[in-house]
Order: sequence, then structure tokens, then C-alpha cells
Amino acid sequence: MTKVKICGIRSVENALAVADAGADMIGLNFYPKSPRYLKTAQASEIARKLRAAFGDARPTLVGVFVNASAEEIREVVERVGLDFAQLSGDESINTLSELDGIAFKSIRPADVAAARADVERLAAAFPQGSAAPSILLDAYNPKLYGGTGETASESIARVVKAAAPRLMLAGGLNPDNVAGRVRRIRPWGVDVASGVEAETPGIKNLGLARAFIQAVRTAQA
Repeated sequence: MTKVKICGIRSVENALAVADAGADMIGLNFYPKSPRYLKTAQASEIARKLRAAFGDARPTLVGVFVNASAEEIREVVERVGLDFAQLSGDESINTLSELDGIAFKSIRPADVAAARADVERLAAAFPQGSAAPSILLDAYNPKLYGGTGETASESIARVVKAAAPRLMLAGGLNPDNVAGRVRRIRPWGVDVASGVEAETPGIKNLGLARAFIQAVRTAQA
């Protein structure tokens, strides 16, 4: 079953509603320059309420970081109670290795050659097991670290999927296009942020979130 990650949640109410709608993973953004940024105390409250409401059935909690040190990331992971860390900046494989299997890398390759090089460089530090993606593919943007709403290249996605055991696909996904992408690419998971927001970044529209999740499930039938 294709995993659905709803990223950039900023409130307890939104997190609970998205979890109830069937999200498999929830992303909490710790990059201060992001419009979806939240502080550690806010994230801890979200995590606590999700654990109280859903217990072991709660969504997997992923922290999104950009160019933070392994020490900083590990501290937030432990304080909030995150399951995994998503590294969405220019982090090296050394940072991934220091985090010892709890982190996966987001990449934004400009072309197929760059995608192959990224996967080859990062393969040794892919998380083991099936609970986290091996790698997350986002749309190429030379200036921004994801969350742009731009669409990732399907040709690049196929190259990454062929080389990575568990591809999570991001970049421009929404309720209208995600089913087609799931059918054509068959990723391990899909990631959405702006595609289920009606207006304010970080505030998910529950109708759009439900439609997105339903579209993914229908595409697998």
C-alpha cells in the first residue's frame, strides 16, 4: 500500500483531523525559514496529542530539517518523539550516517544524471526496514528547499525508483494528479504539503486531504 505523508502540519487540530482521515505519516517542519515552521514545543504538543488519541495506530512522525547538525536533529527527535528525520537541505552522507538509520534524504536533482549520482552517493545510508522511505524525490528548484508546489519529473522519478528500494515522491502533488502518478510510477509513498492547503501554508484543508488520500487508495485498487 502506497504510504501517504501529509507534510507541514502546524496545529494539533489539523494533525488529529489528518490522522483520522487516514494519513500514514505526518511531517513537522523545523526549518525556520519555511512558512510551515513550528517550534519544538508546538511539535511536542502535536506528537503528544496524536499518541493519546491513536496510540500505536498513530501516523509515523517525521521531522523536516534543513542543514541542521546531526546533534541538533537528534535532540529534536528525542524531545518531540519523532520516528524519523527528513533531511531536505545540502546535508552530506556523513550527517545521514551519524543519525544511524533514523534519517532519510530529500533530493531535488536537475536531470537524470544528477538523480543517478544522488542515489549512488546516498545508497549506503538508506534507512533499513520498511518503515521509512529510502529517499524522497522533490521537484528541482535551484533556490528553494521543497514545498514549492512545482511538479517533479516523471522520468527522473522512474530512474530513482529503479535504484532505491523505497521511493517517496513529492513535488506538485494534489488530489487531481496524484492517482495518475501513483499508477504510472508506483512509488513506495507520496508526500504532499501545499497540494492540500486551500489558503494558509501549514493549515490543511480536510476536504482536500481526504480527497488526496482517497485518490491514492483508488489508484492502488
